Amino acid sequence: MPETPRRSASNLPPLSLHIPEPRYRPGDTPDFGDIEVPAIDATPRPGEASKPDAMRELCYGLVRVLDFDGQAKGPWDPKLAPELLRSMLRMMLLVRAFDDRMFRAQRQGKTSFYMKCTGEEATSVASTMALDRADMVFPSYRQQGILITREYPLIQMMNQIYSNRGDHLLGRQLPIMYSAPEHGFFSVSGNLATQYPQAVGWAMASASKGDSRIATVWCGEGSSAEGDFHSALTFAAVYNAPVIFNVVNNQWAISSFSGFAGGERTTFAARAVGYGIAGLRVDGNDPLAVYSATQWAADRARTNNGPTLIEHFTYRAEGHSTSDDPSAYRAAQEYAAWPFGDPVLRLREHLVKLGEWDDARHQALQKELDDLVKTTQKQSEKLGVLGHGMHQPFETMFEDVFEEMPWHLKEQCAQMLAEQEAKFGPDWKPE
Repeated sequence: MPETPRRSASNLPPLSLHIPEPRYRPGDTPDFGDIEVPAIDATPRPGEASKPDAMRELCYGLVRVLDFDGQAKGPWDPKLAPELLRSMLRMMLLVRAFDDRMFRAQRQGKTSFYMKCTGEEATSVASTMALDRADMVFPSYRQQGILITREYPLIQMMNQIYSNRGDHLLGRQLPIMYSAPEHGFFSVSGNLATQYPQAVGWAMASASKGDSRIATVWCGEGSSAEGDFHSALTFAAVYNAPVIFNVVNNQWAISSFSGFAGGERTTFAARAVGYGIAGLRVDGNDPLAVYSATQWAADRARTNNGPTLIEHFTYRAEGHSTSDDPSAYRAAQEYAAWPFGDPVLRLREHLVKLGEWDDARHQALQKELDDLVKTTQKQSEKLGVLGHGMHQPFETMFEDVFEEMPWHLKEQCAQMLAEQEAKFGPDWKPE
């Protein structure tokens, strides 16, 4: 075959790669003035049965309800009763009180690890309140607000964090990786985005059985670069699975910013366009917008109109975890400069504007919740904390892997129990 003519390379620049860089590093003064804040009524609310290709612009706009004057406005206003708004505020404050207490416990050496969700409470609390209690949720590791909103016992969460003798997971999970299937809460996994195909599979099973329950799943924007994320969207699109995909775009992974997951090129909600599914981009610091978008997506899924991808545009106020020092890679005042504020303060201001809240009630509620968390912590710590001895019977480390324990594990278990008895005596038990 004749050789294909090629353009001369003599007058072309050498090829180069683009390496994403955050706009601000330690020592810089952050300025988010270039972030577009659309008007409340700029993003229309289509019907739940609308075709995905008719609402592509929703992937590039921003669903908003609470204006910065504390008023709820626009087509996405869910018009929630004051009682429900107060309950939402209570749950968000309880999450924050729980986070603060457990963060300090880690710093005191009582547990090895913790992850706060400060500034992101609405993405789990408001979302959960918009779902049916029977719906199955597949969380990532920063959705403790789901369990708290579903009234999972705080002491059970603390027992798991401490891996003490009250931990129903028997100390087998990393702290904060809860499992509560009886509350519709799938086990948290440290392997990022694995929950995405699991959620789609569960949703497909629900549909196959003719059930009415849907699935909802969360991940961070960094995890959206994982292959499991894209496999899940493919299956959901092909089979019209009744599932809601939540991408919490809090601007940062553990030490790299959202550009490394593709955030420089387009929005994360825009990934829905390529898969032919509905997509919404939401102000993640606006609890009413999060509630309304989730309610819309849930109604859509429940009426066989398919999956929805929701990008929650928010900011991670704290470090990635207690193992992370964000001052090493981002400007110190970034969260203070974030144009969408604090979700707790915004909901509080809205209730005050409605005449349904005031400073005295707010302070009283904060004290009540702080006392509740403190009292619960003392109860949990009576059952032990991480590193202070063994809290579970030794033989449990051999159990629950096989339906019937194989002979070689039985031998190992018997040998270790004999050594334990020889060292500590026959009456020794975990502390």
